[in-house]
Amino acid sequence: MKNSTLILLAIFVFSCNNDPTKKINQKNLIESQEKTESIDNFPEITFDKKEHDFGTINDGDIVETVFVFTNTGNSDLIISDAQGSCGCTVPDYPKNIPIKPGDKGDIKVKFDSTKKPGNQMKTVTLTTNTKRGRDIIRIKTNVVSPLSN
Repeated sequence: MKNSTLILLAIFVFSCNNDPTKKINQKNLIESQEKTESIDNFPEITFDKKEHDFGTINDGDIVETVFVFTNTGNSDLIISDAQGSCGCTVPDYPKNIPIKPGDKGDIKVKFDSTKKPGNQMKTVTLTTNTKRGRDIIRIKTNVVSPLSN
C-alpha cells in the first residue's frame, strides 16, 4: 500500500512539472510568427500618381490617362476588380493577372465628358489582394461648353 502511494505521489509530482503555460506561450509565439510572416507576404500596390487633373476640357471630349503601379510587396498582386464612380469613367486594367513583386502594370482610365458640365471629380476603386484590399485613384477636370469659348 505504501509503495503504491509513493508511486502515485511521484507521478503527481513529476506530472506537475509540465507547466501548461509554457505550452501556451510557445503556441502563441508560433502563431504570432506565422501572422507576421503572412502579413509580410502581402503584395503592396504603389502608384506613380494617385490623381490626375485633365485641366479644362470641352463638353463631349473623351480623355484618357494612365496610372502606372508597381508591386512593392512580397507576393503576386492581383487586381480582381476596378469600378468607376459613374458610367462616364471607365478603367482598363490587368484583371486577375498576377503581377510579380517588383513588376509594373498600368491602369488606363477613360473619361467621357459628354453632358458633364463644370468641375468633375471621379474615382476608380480597385479591389486587390493587398492588406488593405482596396485602393482609390482619382481624376478631375473642368468641363466647359465649346460655345462658351
